[in-house]
Amino acid sequence: MYIALSLVHVLIASGLILMVLLQSGKGADIGAAFGGGSSQTVFGGRGAATFLSKATTVLAVLFMVMSIALTLLASQRGGTTVVPEERSKPTSSAPAPAVPAPSAPAPAAPPAPSK
Repeated sequence: MYIALSLVHVLIASGLILMVLLQSGKGADIGAAFGGGSSQTVFGGRGAATFLSKATTVLAVLFMVMSIALTLLASQRGGTTVVPEERSKPTSSAPAPAVPAPSAPAPAAPPAPSK
């Protein structure tokens, strides 16, 4: 079920990206006012703004709801890892023996100044 919801989430994200890319910028209206023609919109001058903006809003809400749902499902599934448990911990059975550091020899007395 988690995988199916993840695939639906990817499809919603792809649709949201497509809807955002289909929309024209706000500056296209000014270009149409000064003789820019149809301002390169697919659905006409004003019809695209309402349809595409509503579709974008619906897909954005679906995307957020699916994100929250997938987060809740992932937290209930428990933590899974690709690293096996026995490899993540050191496998030594006995602790290493403590070896004291070799002591440095005591410095010799400084030589007496010669005359």
